Amino acid sequence: MEADERGTHLVHSHATEGDIPGTVNLKAAEGDDTAYGQALFPVPANDPNDPLQWSKFKKLSILATCSIYSFLANSALLGPSVYLGIYVQEFGISFNDAAGLINYPNLAFGFGSLLLVPLYHKIGRRPVMLLSLACYCAGLLGASQATSFSGLMAARVVHAFGSSVCEALPVQLVNDIFFLHERGTRLGIYTICLCLGATGPLYAGYMLAGGYSWNLFFYVEFAFGMALLIFAFFVVEETTYHRETPNVSPSNGSLIEDGASGVAKEQIAGDQPSVVAKEHATGDEQASVAKAHASVPPPRKNFIQTLKLWGVWEKDSPFFTMMARSFTYFLVPHVLWVIFTYGIYIGLGALTFNFTFPIKITAPPYNWSELNSGLITIAVIIAYGLAVPFTTTSDRLAARLTRRNGGIREAEMRLGVMLPAMLLAPAGLVFYGLSAERNLHWICYFIAVAMVQFSAYFYFTFTLAYAIDSYNTNISEMLIAMNLGKQAISFGMGLDLLKWIQERGYAVMIAGAFCGILLANNLALLPFMLFGKRIRKFMHNSYLGKLHRDSIKEVATH
Repeated sequence: MEADERGTHLVHSHATEGDIPGTVNLKAAEGDDTAYGQALFPVPANDPNDPLQWSKFKKLSILATCSIYSFLANSALLGPSVYLGIYVQEFGISFNDAAGLINYPNLAFGFGSLLLVPLYHKIGRRPVMLLSLACYCAGLLGASQATSFSGLMAARVVHAFGSSVCEALPVQLVNDIFFLHERGTRLGIYTICLCLGATGPLYAGYMLAGGYSWNLFFYVEFAFGMALLIFAFFVVEETTYHRETPNVSPSNGSLIEDGASGVAKEQIAGDQPSVVAKEHATGDEQASVAKAHASVPPPRKNFIQTLKLWGVWEKDSPFFTMMARSFTYFLVPHVLWVIFTYGIYIGLGALTFNFTFPIKITAPPYNWSELNSGLITIAVIIAYGLAVPFTTTSDRLAARLTRRNGGIREAEMRLGVMLPAMLLAPAGLVFYGLSAERNLHWICYFIAVAMVQFSAYFYFTFTLAYAIDSYNTNISEMLIAMNLGKQAISFGMGLDLLKWIQERGYAVMIAGAFCGILLANNLALLPFMLFGKRIRKFMHNSYLGKLHRDSIKEVATH
């Protein structure tokens, strides 16, 4: 039965993972639920409380919550970039110091995951989501009331630190509640919202017309944050669930699960007393009796029970060890690729463009007003609008290649859709750098930014999905490494950016240095497409792979 047509019955599948992470056998057996003609993976427990068994509405509500949170958090982080000139005059600081109001919160936005990710692994996703939102709102309220540079900086760091989990938790929730064939599309939805947060400067610029100076932007962000906190309280249910790998009976290949525990159990007809009594029963009759004696699944939690704030305490979860061990993931090639991809594209889109365009466009020969200095984000909106139709392409391509491969799926099968975007972003950087250096028509900036951001969508979405497919041990620790690394890289790119440009020029820094870095990162697609499985096998058999398997607390379900 196709997954979209399954109605309300519990999902059934015989899909299994191979010896190497990222290789999955999706051949469907009789009675399996399927998608794209392949068995669903991971195999859910026979329990309506298993997040994989939840209704489509419930899953999409949770996805919407974390996606909106990502949008708000990023827009709050980047929006004030159009106020740099105002901060220079109001606080008597340099442009480079004013840029610190973006750079240092950006760093906190990554390093907050070092605390919050182990915390949601320890006490659950739901309480950390709500706690994070509360901290985010408190910081925004403080920023709206700030009257000094140091006070504004402190409030900015607080709301950025609090919301830092919004880039790790959505990936975790997608992993918890969606099947393998849904991952690319769902991460694509989240990525769109995450990246559209870069449009924050557009709204921030026009809010200057409200008569409350830059403070109004933080008031508005605070109001939306509080509304989302209330919404999340009612819709985000705890998704922590211990689902063990199901076993297949050697006698008849049937799989029977214990609904109460989510643990699949091997039921052999000869072990059942009622079957022993029927000494002459046929094999089919024995299988039928075994199914009849399978444990009845527990009832679904009611709405009030899902609102419980505290329900998870993982006593075996090594809180501080998880922090320390996350740094070992910097040695995993797939994780490193995600870190460099996100770090470079964030450093370009969120910092480089948002720092340089307002300065260029408000100066001669353009002379735009500060209210319009955030209009560059229109190029971002257009770019992601054009990219949206490609959201499902990696899932569909992988499904087609899986069918051609006899039902065996390899993680690299989704990467082909990234080829058209590989050279587009570097070309966009060359265009932007030369436009700024030679003061070309303002439309050139918009075209260049759109080229970079269109490519960024593909690299954001599909490198992340590929990394989790390829190296799926202890996903929480992997996400910590990803967030720390990417924010550190983007912080480094933006820290003295304006100083570098002043000394060396736009062409040298953007069209030269940054373009070279991005091109090298994008071209890494080719080695992963050609040798990805060998890399996965090497890492699986390496000392590092053994270390991670021996300490395993959690396996990503692709």
